[in-house]
Amino acid sequence: MMENRSSREAERRLVAAIFFVLICACGGTVNVAAERPNIVLIMVDDMGFSDLGCYGGEVDTPNLDRLASSGLRFSQFYNGAKCSQSRSMLLTGRYFTEAGMNLSGSVTIAEALGKAGYTTLMTGKWHLQGHPVDLGFSRYFGHLSGATNFFHGDNSFRLGKETFKVPKQGFYTTDANTDYAIRFLEETKDEKKPFFLYIAYNAPHYPLMAHKEDIEKYRGRFSEGWDMLRRKRYKRVKELGLLGGDWPLTPRPKNVPSWDSLSEKDRKWEAYTMEVYAAMIDRVDQNIGRLMKKIDSLGASEHTLFMFLSDNGGCPFQRTKTKRDVPGHLPESYITYHKPWANLSNTPFRLYKQNQHEGGISTPLIVHWPRVISKGGNIIHSMGHITDLMATCLEVAGAKYPNPTLRGQTVKPMRGSSLAPIFRGGTRQVTDPVFFHFSSNRAVRSGKWKLSWAGKGPWELYNMDKDRTELIDLSGKFAGRAQEMAASWEQWFKATSGGTFKGKKSRKNNKGNKNNKKKKPSEGE
Repeated sequence: MMENRSSREAERRLVAAIFFVLICACGGTVNVAAERPNIVLIMVDDMGFSDLGCYGGEVDTPNLDRLASSGLRFSQFYNGAKCSQSRSMLLTGRYFTEAGMNLSGSVTIAEALGKAGYTTLMTGKWHLQGHPVDLGFSRYFGHLSGATNFFHGDNSFRLGKETFKVPKQGFYTTDANTDYAIRFLEETKDEKKPFFLYIAYNAPHYPLMAHKEDIEKYRGRFSEGWDMLRRKRYKRVKELGLLGGDWPLTPRPKNVPSWDSLSEKDRKWEAYTMEVYAAMIDRVDQNIGRLMKKIDSLGASEHTLFMFLSDNGGCPFQRTKTKRDVPGHLPESYITYHKPWANLSNTPFRLYKQNQHEGGISTPLIVHWPRVISKGGNIIHSMGHITDLMATCLEVAGAKYPNPTLRGQTVKPMRGSSLAPIFRGGTRQVTDPVFFHFSSNRAVRSGKWKLSWAGKGPWELYNMDKDRTELIDLSGKFAGRAQEMAASWEQWFKATSGGTFKGKKSRKNNKGNKNNKKKKPSEGE
């Protein structure tokens, strides 16, 4: 019996391999929805490495936890440390210094998969130049801005290319993104094509706004304060096996006060901001549950590749614009959390959104693909980068990267490499080195070594196998290695941006192309 089963499995694998070759030989345009997976790619906004329940956090995320328990969790996956940067790199598979806000010289995942016979759908935050419908998505709902009022929206909301008038009552951006994703799936179900669905939830990005009942659920959950909760979360992260090493917890930063030093009134308010933040993540999880239920009703669950990540680490910026006592369930509210809670969100790592230390660039990555992932619940410690997602989508879809021109411009090569071999239980050839940059923050990762620079510097060198929390700077001990890696970063920056690094004074790197028009950063930057 075992022999027959093994024989059938071998035959099945052979047929799948032959089918994949045929797809590639036909230019990636064979339309057989049953053999190519649907792809759901979800990115949340400003959520730290360990906020989810399945990553050690205090937030209840049963739907994501369930997907993780029967799928994979990555412990060492990197984003772009900033909103627009991550979106540009996710969509193009190229560095932001190359593609920029206008996706110069790039093809999007949607364009590539559309040419391969996929229905391409998007809801949520865009935060780039251009419009999703002009860049490969057949349907779009969401806001083009970088941040929005979750209850009232803003004037950048679109349905397709038409202005969408946000209802005065009963609207919440996270819910609406899922409503339209489900609507698009229903509208296109008879096309008999696989679908690519990209949802870019704006939550839990500021302003912190949530349904009152969701906030109430977290009353008192954060009253112990950031010091105690960070120690408890670190313990859970270790117990879950997410560290991949016995690295110590980073100490509370000097510019973050101890919880005990705050007045009772301040402690109460600070705990409340985190309750609203947690409620926003909770609502995302509820909506993912709704989405997966819809996919299941379409009979597509088994053959849908689901990937979930965050665009950067916890946000340290204090941008409160109203009196702090205005509660987060009211549309007049505009409250935020800041460094102390961002430090909790990024447990066990250092620094935050914008920085190229681990706290700024480390994201959870959950992958769920029932027909391919044979053993659920595994944690993957090998390194990955957000530019890998384009290559991953192309491989599993049997699609080709368009070449040599698209939209009247020369298409430049993508970066990254497919994660699909890992999904299938194997290993892959990792892109090495990988480079990072935002403003005056920069880094390069090569093998076990990482060189980082925060703000005014200097360069710091870390052995990530032994010290991923970046507490022991080895730049003095291994000065030659640090200098070599610094030189490689400078060469990479010049090659991809066309300019010389000048820190915050250099804006070219944030545009990705010298022909991009100068644009004032939006509120969500």
